Amino acid sequence: MNPLLLLAFLLCLLPCFSSKDTITFDESLVDGQVRVSSGEKFSLGFFSPGVSSNRYLGIWFTQVSIQTVVWVANRDNPINDTSGVLSFDRSGRNLVLWCCSGTNTTTSTTLWSTKIRGKSMARLLDTGNLVILLQQERKEVWWQSFDHPTDTVLASMKLGLDRETGINRIIRSWKSPDDPATGDTSYYLDPNGSPQLMLYKGQTKKWRSGMWNGIRWSGVFNTSVVNDDNESTVVWGVTDPTIIFRIYTHPSGNVRRATWNGQRGEWFESFYMPKDPCDYYGQCGPNGNCDPNRDAGEFVCSCIPGFEPKILADWSMNDGSSGCVRKRSRNSSCGRDGEGFVKLENAKVPDSMTGRLNKGMYLDMCRQECLKNCSCTAYASSDLASGIGCVTLYGDLLDTRVFADGGQDLYVRVDAIELDEYMKSLRGHTDTRKRKMLAIVLVSVTAAIILILSLVYFLLRTKRKAGNNGGSNSISQVTIFSINDIFIATANFSLDNKLGQGGFGSVYKGRLLDGREIAVKRLSRTSRQGTEEFKNEVQLVSKLQHNNLARLFGCCIHGEEKMLVYEYLPNKSLDFFIFAMNPKISDFGMARMFEHDQMEANTNRVVGTYGYMAPEYAMEGMYSMKSDVYSFGVMTLEIVSGRRSNHYNQESSSLGLIDLSWDMWKEGKALDVMDSSTIASESYFKDQVMRCIQIGLLCIQESPKDRPTMSNVVFMLVNATSVLPSPKKPAFISKRKFVDPDSAAAAAGPTVPSINNVSITDLEAR
Repeated sequence: MNPLLLLAFLLCLLPCFSSKDTITFDESLVDGQVRVSSGEKFSLGFFSPGVSSNRYLGIWFTQVSIQTVVWVANRDNPINDTSGVLSFDRSGRNLVLWCCSGTNTTTSTTLWSTKIRGKSMARLLDTGNLVILLQQERKEVWWQSFDHPTDTVLASMKLGLDRETGINRIIRSWKSPDDPATGDTSYYLDPNGSPQLMLYKGQTKKWRSGMWNGIRWSGVFNTSVVNDDNESTVVWGVTDPTIIFRIYTHPSGNVRRATWNGQRGEWFESFYMPKDPCDYYGQCGPNGNCDPNRDAGEFVCSCIPGFEPKILADWSMNDGSSGCVRKRSRNSSCGRDGEGFVKLENAKVPDSMTGRLNKGMYLDMCRQECLKNCSCTAYASSDLASGIGCVTLYGDLLDTRVFADGGQDLYVRVDAIELDEYMKSLRGHTDTRKRKMLAIVLVSVTAAIILILSLVYFLLRTKRKAGNNGGSNSISQVTIFSINDIFIATANFSLDNKLGQGGFGSVYKGRLLDGREIAVKRLSRTSRQGTEEFKNEVQLVSKLQHNNLARLFGCCIHGEEKMLVYEYLPNKSLDFFIFAMNPKISDFGMARMFEHDQMEANTNRVVGTYGYMAPEYAMEGMYSMKSDVYSFGVMTLEIVSGRRSNHYNQESSSLGLIDLSWDMWKEGKALDVMDSSTIASESYFKDQVMRCIQIGLLCIQESPKDRPTMSNVVFMLVNATSVLPSPKKPAFISKRKFVDPDSAAAAAGPTVPSINNVSITDLEAR
């Protein structure tokens, strides 16, 4: 293919896909072409709305997936084909939309024009505003689409009257979603008196924003209002320029604000009016007050203070459109002493078309001004921001309502009788409110006192219980089972239900009448034990309720019988399956029974596993804060050596692990205590092993005073550089000789050593 022909073909395609935002005096925009603003926010071109085949010139959002048109040039003059052209006339001064026949303005039908004279150019801005500028300067705006809106208001676009040019910007709805022709719903800013937004459906007022008070309109989104000699306008803005929003009139008769949700791909309507019954203009008629916050089913209309229903029969049928009239003739009270004003809070100020704006008056001055004129019905502030300015209202008060939040104070003129009744009701309301506040305060103070006393009582009771732990027979509050319940559950402690034997007694399986399976720990009656260990277990275990622990259901006390009722675990405990271990120290937590200032205590019966119990506990029944330290030391030596504490080694002629460890330490051969498999693998550090053996020997010293505390043990293990003291002789050191059966000693007679579970300590003078 000829390169020149290809280049010419591509150049012909450029106008169809042009993204340029301008149209100069010698250019045109035909159907199928689009102009896009520099920031690609808005597009200008021809479109067909909905199912219609008619063509219109319009502006729409570029970044919105649903085509949303915000301005239409020829809304009332559609094009029935694709012959539409937008261009400047031959003089290059007037932007014209034509169609239908011919190729120029002399033979074609003109559908729309800017009616501007001057050689210019058109530009589409990122605000959605189509402007015509001087071709040379490109600064002064001769014409703009924002001055001629259709149904939509955009950010930075003004709505209202320009008093210098006479342009009054009003938006009017489409006739339908498929027809952008001028509809009958209009929305504009009324410049008379204090500015207020008005919504009309045809010739009927449908909604009114309320008077602008310098800060806001009642229930209307954030706005900026200018009301001076040059203009009376309102502008809606956004703090985030990335937000896409529009305010538009809907053919159904509403004004709406919508924000584009890009993630969902839809418009979100955050505001529309009218919304509730009281939004409709004059819902309760002249001098009526509409309150949508009343209880469901209650009539929303009432009369303004000093007025009564005009047609009582209509009001009884929940129709307040006839409004209200004065209770007494104004002629009999106007100008007389005692007249005054009743304040209506959170109100929408009535229609100010019958009002007079006084920009230089304070509120008190406005009150006096209203009292001078018998036609004055009410007054209100017109500028809450500065506090200067008010509006006086005359004749009937139209379209008054109250808000739950927002609005402002409205002062309604009443005679002396009505004012007196109002003051009485106000005092009664104030007294009622004071009584309510006083009642609330009294109830709150009383509740606080009761709470404090209850807390003090609870703390004292807890402290008293803690003080009685040493010798009291009281136990924590748990479920108390009767002996008959236990007999029935365990089949009278049948041997078939016996699960095992513990240090304090036997454990039986059972089933309660409610179907729960239980394990009953029956304490031995011959142990003389009872109180101390029973109380300790109940108090501790009852506080350790957890999903992963066997629950303590309660206990049973019957004479000398003491029993604990636990949840039955049919699969044994978790450690059985993880470690395949048996507990070594049955009462490893005895030290938890100590008071904060207690060092030692006595128990009536020694219970535990011999070889692991401290000597003072095993021999004398005394347990102390160091009893558990001894048990820890034994277990440390077991871990290092791989032997049990009560294991006899005939080759070393030693009674057990403690004797062996002490002998090897004294001889300087402590490493010989190690497990032979560990020595063979050489996978150990000698310094660490020696340190563990030394700590273990320190923990099993005979005197509790010589043993370290558990916190000291942790410090020794963590700090490898700390210097350890030399251990003293441990407890339970006793040599025994094993006799060879063929020796002379064997012939002299049998010597049967005792190998029971109770070790014997040599008694030596100290």
